Amino acid sequence: MWPDRRIQNLFGIELPIIQAPMAGSVGSEMVVAVSEAGGLGSLPCAMLSPEQMRNELGIIRQRTSRPINLNFFCHQPPQADPARETAWRQRLEGFSVELGLDPKAPVPAAARVPFDSAMCDLVEEFKPEVVSFHFGLPERSLLERVGATGAKIVSSATTVDEARWLESQGCDAIIAQGCEAGGHRGIFLGRDISTQAGTMALVPQIVDAVRVPVIAAGGIADARGIVAAFALGASAVQIGTAYLFCPEAKVSSIHRDALKRAKDNDTVLTNVFTGRPARGIVNRVVREVGPMSDLAPDFPLASAALAPIRSKAEAGGSGDFSPLWAGQAAALGRELPADELTRQLGSDALAVIARLHSSDGAPSA
Repeated sequence: MWPDRRIQNLFGIELPIIQAPMAGSVGSEMVVAVSEAGGLGSLPCAMLSPEQMRNELGIIRQRTSRPINLNFFCHQPPQADPARETAWRQRLEGFSVELGLDPKAPVPAAARVPFDSAMCDLVEEFKPEVVSFHFGLPERSLLERVGATGAKIVSSATTVDEARWLESQGCDAIIAQGCEAGGHRGIFLGRDISTQAGTMALVPQIVDAVRVPVIAAGGIADARGIVAAFALGASAVQIGTAYLFCPEAKVSSIHRDALKRAKDNDTVLTNVFTGRPARGIVNRVVREVGPMSDLAPDFPLASAALAPIRSKAEAGGSGDFSPLWAGQAAALGRELPADELTRQLGSDALAVIARLHSSDGAPSA
């Protein structure tokens, strides 16, 4: 038996496994597969328009009646800073020229929108069982509308202070995001990533600091990580990078190949892709410009100037300028369908728990 069923009971799921909502890499197909397997499938909505959200949710609700999670960013929209944006384009100019691009050509707008009233309308219409946020929480009026739907509200904390703040604002559960996690850091009460704690240190401290159940995230990719998270006091785990190996993941062949080759020391926290620190596999632009650059405009504006360079390089088969998001446990990934991976993670973790109980002289599960 699972040692702590609070998240399963809270969300109405069979397995304490949450598929991380990785914007750009997860769609309805994976959400359905994970939820049908007994975990919590999570649809990342930060890069979707309301029309795209509606389409994805329509597919999900047609194919599963199991609980799902909708995830949103709630960052503050950046203030325009023409001087900084010009300096950033100048820093990238050599790459543009090398690839035969006009460094002065207009660039596309960044496509990451914070949670707003239009998105909240869709939450009210589709009534997901869980709504999670990254980079804090939205304004109180929107948060109250979400809560009124009956959805359980979750957000990510990278420090104990953030976890306490989230609990004080009414979160039903908190994701403790260790620095091993791939993708964007959920940091929102500060900016210093150099002091960010790893999962092993962060989870028990957040567990001790709050009353609501805690979900461990960061560096968890197999049964050993799941069992360790429970030993630290977590009630569930959120797993991201391991799901990028699934055929349902919407990642490029370049990204997929990089994941297959990744080692434990191949990732770094960098802001050069979006303007916010996020963990990904080191490539040329990270080595030559970052990993952390003071020139990068605030999130999500940094991605705009890099977009045409990235597109041209990818067209030639290169990932030199692509955000290859991955956590530190990428090497543990297995190429399995998302439903099979979810069930395998659950059964393997229960088997480890049973062995541990048996070796202590306790009854096996």
